[in-house]
Amino acid sequence: MEVVLVWGVKDDLEDLKNTISTIQAVILDAEEQKSNNHQISDWLRKLKNALYDADDVIDEIDHSKFNLTERAIVVESNMVSRKREMTHSYVDVSNIIGRDLEKENILSMLMQPSNDEQENVYVIPIIGIGGMGKTALAKLVFNDERVIEHFDQRMWVCVSDEDFETEKLTKKILVSATKESAPDLPLDELQTQLRNALNNSRYLLVLDDVWNDEREKWLKLKELLVGGADGSKIVVTTRKKSVASVMGTLPPQELKGLSHQDCLSLFVKCAFIDGEGKHYSNLVKHGDEIVKKCGGVPLAVRALGCFLWASMRDNEIWKSKEDRILPVLKLSYDELPACLKQCFVFCSLFPKDFEFSNHELIQFWLAHGLIQPSGRNEDLEDIGNEYVIELCSRSFFQDVDDRKFFVTFKMHDLVHDLAQSVAQFDHYTPNDAEKLHSSEVRHVSCHGPEEVLTLAQKIDKIRTILFPYKDGGAAGKSFVSTCASRFKCIRYLDLRDSDFEALPSSIGKMKHLRYLTLFRNKRIKKLPASICKLYHLQTLILGECGELEELPSDMGNLISLRFLSVTTKQRTLPGKENGTGCLISLRCLWIDECDNLESMFEGIQNLNALRTLIISNCPSLVSLSTSVKHLTELENLIIYNCERLDLMDGGGDEENGTQGSSSSSGSSTRLRSFMIVKLPKLDALPHWLIHGPTATTLRYLHIASCHNFKALPKSLEVLRKEKK
Repeated sequence: MEVVLVWGVKDDLEDLKNTISTIQAVILDAEEQKSNNHQISDWLRKLKNALYDADDVIDEIDHSKFNLTERAIVVESNMVSRKREMTHSYVDVSNIIGRDLEKENILSMLMQPSNDEQENVYVIPIIGIGGMGKTALAKLVFNDERVIEHFDQRMWVCVSDEDFETEKLTKKILVSATKESAPDLPLDELQTQLRNALNNSRYLLVLDDVWNDEREKWLKLKELLVGGADGSKIVVTTRKKSVASVMGTLPPQELKGLSHQDCLSLFVKCAFIDGEGKHYSNLVKHGDEIVKKCGGVPLAVRALGCFLWASMRDNEIWKSKEDRILPVLKLSYDELPACLKQCFVFCSLFPKDFEFSNHELIQFWLAHGLIQPSGRNEDLEDIGNEYVIELCSRSFFQDVDDRKFFVTFKMHDLVHDLAQSVAQFDHYTPNDAEKLHSSEVRHVSCHGPEEVLTLAQKIDKIRTILFPYKDGGAAGKSFVSTCASRFKCIRYLDLRDSDFEALPSSIGKMKHLRYLTLFRNKRIKKLPASICKLYHLQTLILGECGELEELPSDMGNLISLRFLSVTTKQRTLPGKENGTGCLISLRCLWIDECDNLESMFEGIQNLNALRTLIISNCPSLVSLSTSVKHLTELENLIIYNCERLDLMDGGGDEENGTQGSSSSSGSSTRLRSFMIVKLPKLDALPHWLIHGPTATTLRYLHIASCHNFKALPKSLEVLRKEKK
């Protein structure tokens, strides 16, 4: 009744959800304006706090199956205009350090003759995050004597704020080509003049700071640029890999950070008058420590060098990055779609140099409702993976390592600084001491439980508790009880490396919980039955809980569970009768280090949404369930180090001997990836795999350390075989 009085029931729950979605859109738009308007910042803070409360109400209603709505809210929003600094082609070569190799790479491409009858102009993209020196490198190339001699015409156009409008860009290119003021003519006459200016001349055009990745817009401009002589080239600088993909015809030059020595040389050059640095060896020594913070980004090194003064190690020097460096990087953030902005900001809760995996980060985003349905009947995990790919393509993530079944990556230190700078009042990390007693904190990332308990004295609406630091302390049972009694709205609870034998039954009070990890709890023996009341739980991680005796019998009540990893002492997992086989939303199941597990659970064929099944380090496992072959959505199957497992047993092969036809095998599984490692009993692939639909859908097969395995069947020889 209290909820009803607060919100005023008029229609139904769906209206409330729609309104909250509208408020979220307004908040995202307002966040772009708040930096220049304190009134908007204050209004935004209040609105966001109200949104949190409304979201909690919806969860309560979903949990109890009530109907509720609220008053209509109408808010007008204004678009924010952004302005970028225009560039020019002049460069003092002595000020550019450490780009000789990249320069020579581009020069070699510029001097290449045209070998393609369909392309008389080639495009070379230069890619890198803001401040990495893309424009400086383009200037070096543009002003090189070999380029001046090789090309009949050189043109420089700063695209930046232009919405890649053909008419505006045509004017700019024409001005650069003719060195005359832009004529006020319609596009048809402009294109005629431009084509005349380029006619039969071998030209170099630099398009600096391009953001457009719409192929149609590029093709409209490109058709006006094909009138030059063979060997004409276009150099494009951009922060987005998608731009390079759309415009590039030659391999892109992707800029990495400068070496430490080059950074130090640039720092000394900016900090001291020529030759003066040798008289201040102590300051140069301190400078050596400072440039390590710059992560190889020339803009950061230059800015800090120019701000050098007597107290070299004063914190104010590093703070200067907020004035000079972060605004440049923030241009990339401002260009992100709203959904990616939220996801990027939440990455600030992890420490610098943290190695993300795409699966864990996607589950983190899911727990906070940051992944929005596309309307194309896609799984949220697939949409989340698209988010990761897009952030990688825009250089927000780097050091990407594709490991076939998952991808790891990191954030550059300066990109991490950007994430923290745009993070909201509701995020707390160990660097936010001023927020320690703020009642508005919702998301907490810290070293250990003690910090959380300090925050608990003031805050009761925490949604995230995360311990991503390597020195994080182990949470005890009392900590969990405190969280359950204090933080009723929590969505994400990190209890990895915790130290207790039994999870308290009060965990069942966390109605809003989406993500729970007990990873690597070496003592836990029992889970309370109340954990099965967590109807919103999406991710449950029980991996490396070697003392866990059994899973609760009513696991099937976890109707929202999408990811489950488990280590247990059980001989078989609870299957039918509301067990694991009733997890209708499960997308990924990982069974690891279950030493006593002898067989898979009954009812596995009911996991109609399961897409990934991983079975690893289960030495007693003898056979898979005959029902595995009926998992219609299963795409990835990974089996690792199961010494007694015989895939030929119980897979349906005994029914038809070795005849194996598509119709007789009865398999409906459509695997795309199959990995088998350390299965000493494996001598051949099961017939349900070879002759079922998987024979045509399989794209990746990895077989390693299976010493009795004889050969691939002919039906799979088209695959790239990996046998070790």
